[in-house]
Amino acid sequence: MAEIPAAFRDLLDKKALASVATVMADGGPQVTPVWFDHADGKLRINTAKGRVKSRTMKEGAKVALAIVDPDNVYRYMQVRGRVTRATEQGADQHIDALSQKYLGKPYPFRQPGEKRITIEITPEAVQTMG
Repeated sequence: MAEIPAAFRDLLDKKALASVATVMADGGPQVTPVWFDHADGKLRINTAKGRVKSRTMKEGAKVALAIVDPDNVYRYMQVRGRVTRATEQGADQHIDALSQKYLGKPYPFRQPGEKRITIEITPEAVQTMG
């Protein structure tokens, strides 16, 4: 597991979005801006079951994230890694925690019957700039 350099760990707690790149079934790339947080050296995102991310980010899948500093757009980091866990367990609480970080309130966009998934990504390589 690669570590986030100390000089860039502040990006993990800012209200920065992460652009997550995955590979579709046809081999084509797909990129989505997402909320994220971190725990135990892993980056975590959340999605709803049935969305593209829930299909492309299965355990073992390769992914990349680009996180741009909202205070200095010339400072960023790229994290390449693998999905090491995708689970519905605790995912509703996780999306509420992400919403608190980004909106300051519980997740307001929940749909009836929606099943949430928390996706953990273990960094394998980190590149930084700025």
